[in-house]
Amino acid sequence: MLEVRNLSAGYGGRAAVRDVSFTAAEGEILTLVGPNGSGKSTLLKALSGQLPALSGEIVLNGTDVRRMNRNAFARAVSTMLTDRPRTDMMTCRDVVETGRYPYTGAFGLLGKADRAAVEEAMALTDTADLAERSFGALSDGQRQRVLLARAVCREPKVLLLDEPTSFLDLHYKYTFLELLDRLRRERKPAVVMSLHEPELARAISDRILLVKDGSPAGYGDPEALLGRESLIRQFDLTKALWDKYHG
Repeated sequence: MLEVRNLSAGYGGRAAVRDVSFTAAEGEILTLVGPNGSGKSTLLKALSGQLPALSGEIVLNGTDVRRMNRNAFARAVSTMLTDRPRTDMMTCRDVVETGRYPYTGAFGLLGKADRAAVEEAMALTDTADLAERSFGALSDGQRQRVLLARAVCREPKVLLLDEPTSFLDLHYKYTFLELLDRLRRERKPAVVMSLHEPELARAISDRILLVKDGSPAGYGDPEALLGRESLIRQFDLTKALWDKYHG
């Protein structure tokens, strides 16, 4: 579904992430793991089209994304990054409906199919009971589920998530990942996301891409890449410090 070939991207013509290659198949979860500032968010922004690639290729279902028009790309790739929508006076349903804009034309008027997609996405993410509530009044965990519904209602082929479990308590971390697992099994998007919790990444991911200092540091099986020795190297830890907190 998604193939990235020797991708470099950054700001002001200077690469913050370099020579990244990977594939993400239909229904597969690929998780980016690495220290703060390693380039994970930059990579996701490049994949979403928010940052232009400095070199390399992003291929979606056999087509270089540079050959896709903006609307076709927006329908195929949906994002849930760390920015938040402006939601003054918006209900949760209003927020989810913004995910349909690539389908609604210049006036943003939702048709029957759009409203059905919104209802289905909210049901899938267990947010239907929040539909008429103010988005600004929700807890962090509830907001994450609503934003996932917004991304899902676009019916994307690729779903990009940047640290979706940050600031969530254990209940919402686990329930969010359960929703994501259900989504990839039922809708089968290719999911590329970043996580700060290696144990969660190990549990839900099909493959891992380690990123460090802007470059790939490992790619493949979660069990192999998220073990003790690998994580000690990845996060510049001492063995004594690791063992003190992991036993």
